[in-house]
Amino acid sequence: MFSQLPVRRVEEDPLHPAPRDAWPFVLPPVRQLLHEGLDLGPVTVLTGENGSGKSTLTEAIAMAFGLNAEGGSTGAQHTTASTESPLHEHLRLVRGAGAPRKGYFLRGETMHSFFTFLQSFENPADREYFHEQSHGESFLDLMDRRFRVKGLWVLDEPEAALSLSGCLGLLSRLQGLVERGSQLVLSTHSPILAAFPGATLLEVGPWGLRTSSYDELELVRGWRSFLDAPERFLRHLE
Repeated sequence: MFSQLPVRRVEEDPLHPAPRDAWPFVLPPVRQLLHEGLDLGPVTVLTGENGSGKSTLTEAIAMAFGLNAEGGSTGAQHTTASTESPLHEHLRLVRGAGAPRKGYFLRGETMHSFFTFLQSFENPADREYFHEQSHGESFLDLMDRRFRVKGLWVLDEPEAALSLSGCLGLLSRLQGLVERGSQLVLSTHSPILAAFPGATLLEVGPWGLRTSSYDELELVRGWRSFLDAPERFLRHLE
């Protein structure tokens, strides 16, 4: 099958099968991925509650592609604390013929250390002083500076640094990447980022992985319920 996508399918590596009795392999979405595999389109968005496994899947896809666990481009080798799961060691990526081999991984929880890495180890003549900006400004600035990277872009909960307008700005930048031929895998709690036009929406939970429409996402329905009547939720805090 001809495809120009950097990754058209994720599946268990038959030469390195995963155990089924340890974390994270006991998580329902991980079990489903290992059993059925997962086909990826140009844009795949994963949503789900904390602890559901969406970040575990996102991280594993990035690392199986050769991206650094704490963020960066293909081949980056910086780390502050090794907390990633071993799932990537048991995955095989089916790549598109002639597709780009480059990529970039951004995750909200490690951006501070990643900015420090960029300032400390990049060419002194081209250092990027991200810490002089707000978290959100520096995140979007990084996207602008790395816009030329064509390949697989993996983002794990990038909305942590962003306001509503910042999320819209990120969405616009990501659309530009996809229009230029990049592929996107995104995990998010943001109903704004989940609204990416034309994305395949995967809801992660105790059922495993299921395809959903935007209006049926638990994320979207939950936010709509809260905004319609916040007092119904807030009274339970008393």
